[in-house]
Amino acid sequence: MQNRLTEAVVGIVGLGYVGLPLAEAFSHHFKVIGFDTNHSRVEELNLKHSNENLTIVDSPGQLKQADFIIITVPTPVTKSREPDLSYVTSAARIVSQNMKAGCTVILESTVYPGVTEEVVKPILEESGFRCGQDFKIAYSPERINPGDEEHTLGKIIKVVAGMNRETTELAAELYGRTLPSTYNYKALTDKSQCLCPKLPDG
Repeated sequence: MQNRLTEAVVGIVGLGYVGLPLAEAFSHHFKVIGFDTNHSRVEELNLKHSNENLTIVDSPGQLKQADFIIITVPTPVTKSREPDLSYVTSAARIVSQNMKAGCTVILESTVYPGVTEEVVKPILEESGFRCGQDFKIAYSPERINPGDEEHTLGKIIKVVAGMNRETTELAAELYGRTLPSTYNYKALTDKSQCLCPKLPDG
């Protein structure tokens, strides 16, 4: 695990209030590819940053370099108060077309239990790869609110759940290199992926 993470490349899909701070944090330890479909957003970010470890693009092809791809797109609520998964499914489809064998895909978007396995996994398998054989999946709920200066990325406790123990430990090791507190939760098969334990932040 240590050897794999030493040269790991991390891809971040979605550079909003969750994805951008995460990309910047990971770039202190890894090469990071930040991808966003918003061309103007990408241009703006490229004008502002000079981080050699962080590459920001609006073309997903470079995600093929990534050993880990983290999806951090929004999940707005519809008028009928149901979660809109269109951004998640669109991001998963982009990842499925641009991930390499051996990649670990981590969903951070706020979703209901079962989405990682029942929605994201089948889309990723459209690539022809098979989950567990050619790639792994994990979930780590984003716990940041816009404008909340108290619970910033460096202060929260990160919760990680993988498809099995090995994946959970691998994802926890990845986040643990960057974030001060990472908590290994249960496997995704427990369908508890969005039920974060009541952990004290700060």
